[in-house]
Amino acid sequence: MTSAGFFPPPSGGVLVASPSTAVREQFTRRLERHGPVHTACGGAEALAKLENGQWQMLFLDRRLPDLDAGELVLIIERRFPGIRVVMVDSESVESEIPSGNDPIENWRTSVPARSDESRANFRNLRAMPVVPDQDASLPGMVGDADLMRVVYRMVRLVAAHETTVLVTGPTGTGKDLVARAIHQLSPRSVNGFAVLNCAAIPETLVESELFGYSRGAFTGAAQNYAGRILAAQGGTLFLDEIGDLPLAAQSKLLRFLEHKEIQRLGASETMKADVRVIAATNRNLAAAVKGGSFREDLFYRLSAFPIRLAPLVQRGADVLKLAFHFLARAESKGRPHLDPGAAQKLEAHSWPGNVREMQQVLERAAILAGDAATIQAEHIQFSATDGSEEG
Repeated sequence: MTSAGFFPPPSGGVLVASPSTAVREQFTRRLERHGPVHTACGGAEALAKLENGQWQMLFLDRRLPDLDAGELVLIIERRFPGIRVVMVDSESVESEIPSGNDPIENWRTSVPARSDESRANFRNLRAMPVVPDQDASLPGMVGDADLMRVVYRMVRLVAAHETTVLVTGPTGTGKDLVARAIHQLSPRSVNGFAVLNCAAIPETLVESELFGYSRGAFTGAAQNYAGRILAAQGGTLFLDEIGDLPLAAQSKLLRFLEHKEIQRLGASETMKADVRVIAATNRNLAAAVKGGSFREDLFYRLSAFPIRLAPLVQRGADVLKLAFHFLARAESKGRPHLDPGAAQKLEAHSWPGNVREMQQVLERAAILAGDAATIQAEHIQFSATDGSEEG
């Protein structure tokens, strides 16, 4: 799988989006003499890369694992009208690649970016209302850095679909807020949102907590227990720290994702469950797969639509926006302001604990400031564990 990281392509770059490794390799071989060819495994990754560079052409597979290709074309038409889009079929890719000395030029002249047939197929989608202000922050989230705007758009795009989402990023970046926002913006918002922190439950209890158990299944099981999956019936299950899920539970989770059915511990029958799954982790799951601690098939099943959260240190002006936000929420008289020295100190910090650390630092600063109307630099104190100086 290609990296989900963002990198700027050369001006007029070429992007190939297909879940098929063979398709991506075929296009890369044929087109690389024109310059670097960048690839994406699905619609979500393609959209993220379109947001972060200048592109000349997009070769888009009709069969995407996460998004409807027709709907994605409409989004591209609206947001990136200068990009040439060519639809390709992964089942007949050989016939899609024109021969000749200049395949790029052949495509320009022989393949329309959006054919009349495609427009007819997408007519019903075109009638859909455009969601206003796709860049607006999500419920409970603060900041408008470019990296966060991409996250906001991705969440709004995937919320209406049933696709499984994998939210990744360092600890304290707000992965739980992203999961809740997807649920709140989805048709499932009228039903439950259940949470299971896979790292907070002993390994021997994870399966029973997730899938439930029948009375008498083990010592102490005095009554039936539904489990977290059934608790989210019709809604969303958020599996936090999914990288810590034991291997035995991983196989059962995979079965649920594929068949939408579960079997309680101690029960012989299976039950259907209509639940959408959103997972999150701060671990490198691809490395965990190579190390044998995470199932490869489950990894690909969970990462159908990946969303990556950036560390706070990469979010620029969002640092002070978050500071003002947390100060406004702090329990203090009035709404204290930041002294320029305090603001400079916040901006210079590396924030290893990310947004969660920021919240704690500002809560402490408001307490230390007492009745003062201004937060001074000496009120900003960082934890000694991150190597920063106190005071």
